[in-house]
Amino acid sequence: MPSLPVPGNYTLVAAGAAGKTRLTAFDKALLASGVGNLNLVRVSSILPPGAIYQEKIDLSPGSLCPIAYGSITSGLAGQKIAACVGAGLRQGSFGMIMEFSGECEREEAETVIRAMLEEAFANRALPLDEVRVKSVEIVVPEGLVACAFAAVPLWG
Repeated sequence: MPSLPVPGNYTLVAAGAAGKTRLTAFDKALLASGVGNLNLVRVSSILPPGAIYQEKIDLSPGSLCPIAYGSITSGLAGQKIAACVGAGLRQGSFGMIMEFSGECEREEAETVIRAMLEEAFANRALPLDEVRVKSVEIVVPEGLVACAFAAVPLWG
């Protein structure tokens, strides 16, 4: 049975932005994180074996991009929101991706992600060798909607 190609590269991105609507705030956060001109295909939480971390995504505008992400939007002025992603790595094996977003500070989101990665590896009886985390927080400006977005794009 034919299968889809397995991505060989990944990165972690995060950005916050504000706009007039939830969708435009989300769009601006995508643009600020570097994935706004891609066609995102949401995936679950497995980092392919041998995937290589890259500092920057390298895809042409309009490309299909598998991506795991967490996001939150809010129109409540003064509210702090955060989003975080993490990649847990096991040398010589596949890895795990976790996403979180909520009404909290980025440090809390990072704590949640680290705990989720530890549990995911424990559930698989695998040791966790390395963790990469990326997060963002934003305070909702008066009269606008804010979005916090964090993701792990996969490609190549």
